[in-house]
Amino acid sequence: MHKIIITGSNGLLGQSLLDLLLKEKDKYQVFGFSRGKNRSGRKDFSYISIDITNEALLKNEIKKINPDFIINTAAMTQVDDCETNKKACDILNVEVVKWLAEVSSTINSHLIHISTDFIFDGKTGNYKETDKPNPLSYYGLSKLKSENILTTSNIDYTILRTILVYGKVFDMSRSNIVLWVKEMLEKQKEITIVNDQFRTPTYVEDLAMACKISIDKRATGIFNISSNELLSVFEIAQQIADIFNLNKNLIKPISTSTLNQTAPRPPKTGFDLTKTNTILNFYPKSFKEDLKRFKEKLM
Repeated sequence: MHKIIITGSNGLLGQSLLDLLLKEKDKYQVFGFSRGKNRSGRKDFSYISIDITNEALLKNEIKKINPDFIINTAAMTQVDDCETNKKACDILNVEVVKWLAEVSSTINSHLIHISTDFIFDGKTGNYKETDKPNPLSYYGLSKLKSENILTTSNIDYTILRTILVYGKVFDMSRSNIVLWVKEMLEKQKEITIVNDQFRTPTYVEDLAMACKISIDKRATGIFNISSNELLSVFEIAQQIADIFNLNKNLIKPISTSTLNQTAPRPPKTGFDLTKTNTILNFYPKSFKEDLKRFKEKLM
């Protein structure tokens, strides 16, 4: 049986991982680390309320459990907030990862870490795991720093890079693109969406499955996890309207330059999934197919 700690167990990916791993209680003993009370709606795992930005406390709690795997889903992901509050971004996105790597080295634990397409400048798109990063934002830089901590360490690690994660879990602290577009259109509200940024969005259940596969295969290195078809964010919103039978005439295209966002965004990302297909034997589908799965889950 594998002992697994999930940091950020109250988040979208954290709760999705609980739901997935706890289907096989004979294989996985799961511990959830998060702030405040357990928001997952589940009682069938060990929940530890913890501030993971407290280094001594974090390392101490991990050593007590002595896990085989740590899945780090905790991060500061609001891109503009990272730009304006670099110190908080550094602590959660860089320092915590450094501490997790240090404690993993001490207790010989395998660390699975989530990264992002925002480590790239978005000039070319369809990025391979081996392409050279060049982050445009402080968020992207912080995630690249966290990757470098692992790639230069002596531990077993898996880095799963992902893009625009969406889904729904028991108790959500924040929304995501699919839920937001769906909610706005259901309220008959007109929305403006950028048509000059291109992404391959990721269904959270695919990202959770990639974490599970990484455990089961003890896969090490960097892997891309996202859907397999590059779309503009405008097209993404239109497909959401189509699948949920909502009025897509309410979606108006705009260009990124009109948004005046604090942090720059890469214009075109998207991932080459060849390595994920061959080594993880995992074949993500199109956004449209994933949306259909998501819609069924919501019904």
